[in-house]
Amino acid sequence: MLIVDDEPALTELLSVAVTEAGWRPYPVADGHSALRAARGCAPHAVVLDGMLPDLDGIQVLRRLRYENPRLPVLMLTARDALEHRIDGLSSGADDYVTKPFSLEEVVLRLRGLLRGAGAEPLRADDSVLVLGDLVLSEETREVRRDGTPIQLTAKEFDLLGLLLGRPRQVLSKAQILDHVWSSSFDGGGNLVEVYISSLRRKIDKGRAPMIHTVRGVGYAIRPVEDGR
Repeated sequence: MLIVDDEPALTELLSVAVTEAGWRPYPVADGHSALRAARGCAPHAVVLDGMLPDLDGIQVLRRLRYENPRLPVLMLTARDALEHRIDGLSSGADDYVTKPFSLEEVVLRLRGLLRGAGAEPLRADDSVLVLGDLVLSEETREVRRDGTPIQLTAKEFDLLGLLLGRPRQVLSKAQILDHVWSSSFDGGGNLVEVYISSLRRKIDKGRAPMIHTVRGVGYAIRPVEDGR
């Protein structure tokens, strides 16, 4: 979650809130840093302050929207006049919250934006993850894509569950090893590659790919509509 705000105290509060919601925060304090970060970290969404020390928030919004039309953007601003809200929304903001605001409201609005963009797994209940046409049931340990059952080994299932629980987030090999095996497990340098390759054969073969490699960083699962 890219957080763009030049107020350190507010940035810290937002970072804590999105972390507790299950997202990884990427805080930056100016518009140029925001544009660089958006290109590099593939954020779930952007929380964008309307008043920044270098570029105006609307300028940043328009550039973000030009480079990634599907990226959800929630604008935060102290300017609550109707014309300011109209300007932000007409420039490409998906939602608009004026200061002061509650962190709970920001998180709820972000969840709504992510669900609408297909970038966050929808939970049909507490044990089912859905991303696009891919469905994983933790209770029955069943996986389906486009209605077709997919047979996975125990570790393949755990790996897919980890990726689905953090859609679009790039996970490093070390993070995957730590969560799926354990930090003390020594399975060799190519263990993660082997399992990712196996998952791709079963999940993506003959279909639009959902599992992606970010060279030099790690792996991520993204909805097909993401287009990347």
